Amino acid sequence: MQKVSGLLVKPTGYVWCGSPNWLRVRGAGAGRRQAVRRGAWSVGAGRRGRVDEAGLWGGWRAARVLGTSVRGCVMSSGAGGAPSSSSAKTTVDRGVDGAGDGRVSAAAADSVGATARTPYQQVRATVTAVLVETFSEVFSAADDPMVTSASRAEFGDYQCNAAMRLGKALQQKPRDVAQRLREALEPRLAGVCQVPLEVAGPGFINFRLTDEFVTATLSRMLRDPRGKLGVPAPAVKQRVVVDFSSPNIAKEMHVGHLRSTIIGDTLCRVLEFLGHRVVRLNHVGDWGTQFGMLIEYMRESAPQALQPGQALELGDLVAFYKRAKQRFDEDPAFQEAARAQVTRLQSGDEEARRAWRALCEQSRREFDRVYQLLDVRIEERGESFYNPYLSEIVRVLEERGLAQEDQGALCVFLEQFTNREGKPQPLIVRKRDGGYMYATTDLAAIRYRVQEDGAQRVLYVTDAGQATHFAQVFQVARRAGLYDPERVSLEHVPFGLVLGEDGKKFKTRSGDTVRLMDLLERAVELARADLVARIAEQPGRQEDEAYIQRAATAIGVGAVKYADLRSSRTADYRFSYEKMLSLSGNTAPYMMYVFSRVSGIARKAAGLPAEAAVEMSELMQRCASSSAQPMVLREAAEQALGRHLMRFGDVLLQLESDLMPHQLCEYLFELSQRFNQFYEQCPVVVGADADERVQQSRLALCALTGAVVQRGLDLLGIQVLPRI
Repeated sequence: MQKVSGLLVKPTGYVWCGSPNWLRVRGAGAGRRQAVRRGAWSVGAGRRGRVDEAGLWGGWRAARVLGTSVRGCVMSSGAGGAPSSSSAKTTVDRGVDGAGDGRVSAAAADSVGATARTPYQQVRATVTAVLVETFSEVFSAADDPMVTSASRAEFGDYQCNAAMRLGKALQQKPRDVAQRLREALEPRLAGVCQVPLEVAGPGFINFRLTDEFVTATLSRMLRDPRGKLGVPAPAVKQRVVVDFSSPNIAKEMHVGHLRSTIIGDTLCRVLEFLGHRVVRLNHVGDWGTQFGMLIEYMRESAPQALQPGQALELGDLVAFYKRAKQRFDEDPAFQEAARAQVTRLQSGDEEARRAWRALCEQSRREFDRVYQLLDVRIEERGESFYNPYLSEIVRVLEERGLAQEDQGALCVFLEQFTNREGKPQPLIVRKRDGGYMYATTDLAAIRYRVQEDGAQRVLYVTDAGQATHFAQVFQVARRAGLYDPERVSLEHVPFGLVLGEDGKKFKTRSGDTVRLMDLLERAVELARADLVARIAEQPGRQEDEAYIQRAATAIGVGAVKYADLRSSRTADYRFSYEKMLSLSGNTAPYMMYVFSRVSGIARKAAGLPAEAAVEMSELMQRCASSSAQPMVLREAAEQALGRHLMRFGDVLLQLESDLMPHQLCEYLFELSQRFNQFYEQCPVVVGADADERVQQSRLALCALTGAVVQRGLDLLGIQVLPRI
């Protein structure tokens, strides 16, 4: 790693842009020089932006990254149609308002566009720049400025704890260091934070955003013409492949597929909303030795289905699979015939292929029922898709000198994975009988996704038990040159188990695995019963059957999804219908009720009947156009709600990085609580003698809350209802 003009530059070509962010600038590695003047590059907490070859902007240019405070000077080798190093110089001005000193203002917060930044990003970028300038002897742009959200409301909105670490390095009192930092920060943050900044305790600096900045930010969210509620666009839009769900053909989807399906769908929704190009892939298990068993049993029990033009009707496919498995386990002659069918299938025999396609199609119909109920879009690309590429993968491994024969099988001996004897552990890519392994298919999939799909990030959403497998496959793919780690990120996204209320693996009373469709239909059934009972308790309320069924489905399915997503992805969680369907606590019905309450306020403000539908986007437009004056937030409950609404963008950017959906659930739950406190303490629709500006501001807060709740739940795959 080298330091160039005040910034750290890795040999691989990444320029530091604030912990833990690197911006890759082509031409910085491989012996080329990269000149970058001192400044603070930021692409959002936990995100690594890449400026690669021609294709993103159609040529080599420096890009304004989320309006960051930077002056950058980029040199390129001129490859790929790029300008030469002498002509590739581009200046990126500091500050969202174009000020060369990195200063941000309340007016800048009201600007709308893809280059907008969240308040946290702005404060963090300014602190980083000031630390580099003021304490250059002990602080570089590669260091963490230690800016976090305030732990308690009385401490303000954000805190900086860097003075303690700097004091030790400078051999000075941390509080003295904090005072020096405060003095340098105040001119930069005037109009954004209340000044003077507060130095607390041994050297904490507390930041409290000004009321003007808060209301300007909320107005920007309200008026965002992109409909993104002020959430910044990514510095670089990536092509992201998300591999999730992945059931096996001829087997029904069960509770074990629940987490992969809904976590994967949520990640896709968030990445798509932020502006990335997402490929949703269903890597179904549609190939393997089990198909020989199924085809042979089909030949015995339903030979007519093997004839051209005949439809396959096998009834319960799971029962069919169990009967075939029983025959296989009990009859050696059947085993031999099944193995022969595998050979015929792999060699392209038309009858075997016809039976295989029929099995896949029947399974696909059952899968689609589940996906439709869950409102999940996904493109099937099963294991069989990669069959033509397996021999090529083996050839590449052999040419690279990685594949070695061991006891008749072809293996790649792994680094940092050893067996009991301490010898390198093998990853088998071809069995002694010539058959290929799952690992071979996964290697072929990596190569295809990188070369053909153009993936820059690939996410594998599977249970935690597959962590070792993916670590080994990723290692072999890297060593074989199937992808470039500097250009492509392969990430395993593990999750824990779904447990019963007794803390044991979730099963039926008979001990069988719970069918996913049964689980979802039971949730809808319970939601319907509760909904019907509550409607009956409300005098004069009547709902037609279509509404009841639609609402019960939204509540039941939404409750199942939210109960899963609200738990930390990597932890196990206990499944409870009673808890997840409750209208109180951290549940989907509670969040949906908040949206219903906002809809009711909007209907009352507009004089509409109770059954009228309300579009939050229309309510926001009405609030945005009703007054050119800034919003007013006088009461504590208004302040708390408004400041929490501003955090929406930061939550999504963090989710983009760490892929933990429970953080969005926590944000929405806290938002719902703050809204209910606001609703109880701050009347929204009152008499004609009320302060019109206050009422318009409160209605705007309601509109923003409804829009954020609706968008947040939509990103979790959950529908909202105008009334419950």
